[in-house]
Amino acid sequence: MNAIRKNIRPRDIITRKSLENAVALVMATGGSTNAVLHYLAIARAAGVRWTIDDFERIRRKVPVLCNLKPSGEYVATDFHAAGGVPQVLKMLLVHGLLHGDCTTITGRTLAEELADVPDAPRKDQDVIRPFDRPVYAHGHLAILRGNLATEGCVAKITGLKQTSITGPARVFDSEPAAMKAILAKKIKAGDVIVIRYEGPKGGPGMQEMLAPTSALIGQGLGESVGLITDGRFSGGTWGMVVGHVAPEAYVGGTIALVKEGDSITIDAGKRLIQLNVSAKELAARRKKWKAPKPRYTSGLLAKYMKLVSTASQGAVTDG
Repeated sequence: MNAIRKNIRPRDIITRKSLENAVALVMATGGSTNAVLHYLAIARAAGVRWTIDDFERIRRKVPVLCNLKPSGEYVATDFHAAGGVPQVLKMLLVHGLLHGDCTTITGRTLAEELADVPDAPRKDQDVIRPFDRPVYAHGHLAILRGNLATEGCVAKITGLKQTSITGPARVFDSEPAAMKAILAKKIKAGDVIVIRYEGPKGGPGMQEMLAPTSALIGQGLGESVGLITDGRFSGGTWGMVVGHVAPEAYVGGTIALVKEGDSITIDAGKRLIQLNVSAKELAARRKKWKAPKPRYTSGLLAKYMKLVSTASQGAVTDG
């Protein structure tokens, strides 16, 4: 009602500066890979210029300040008790990583809203680290590129002892097929699982890969097995995982051309995702590739498949 009285509209709040603020908070708190997808879509709806590469730009300058699961020790209730979102926002503001002049839903600026919040976290807790002692020096959501994802993809790179892996591809054309193989213990340390045809069009709607990643962790393979997908992940996902691979398999992205046993490299440090197959071989495979039959041919999901964009643009349906 306050917003109505003051005539505060969504586009008064959602600006390029406020998106930078939001993504800085995601990086500082160790938020979900889904933030990339959602903020791309929000920016498109608001008419704000924003690309997948803006996430990498913010990642490089914002540290991870919160020691939260799945890669840390604490949960959301602990975070709230330690000062929560206002505390982290104030720390980012004090250190020049937020735009304090952005309008909020109250009509006041972000800096005004945070005026009474302490500049530093309380010393009697370990959930929110001091700015000079972060959990990680840089953000956790890295944008990777390479011949497997020419439009980019998203990796959560914190909490890992190893930030790169090169191994043989284990290829599955759906999440259930991959899950069946994992539960049958057919996946070994050093493998790189490929789960494809789960992208915006292929899914349709980007299946969440929490079950396969959880099963891998349960088998002690969380650090030693890679997983790439044109689908997406849960905020609870952890491990050497890469999602939102674009272009997706259903439209003929390189992920559709991967064969069982191909060598794949995931290197978070170099922000690289690469299928180690020659361009000549990939061209020959592309000539033979045919799009699979759509999973839906009528109804809402069939319409969605026709309309939805690539994940690198937020999987929006309005062109």
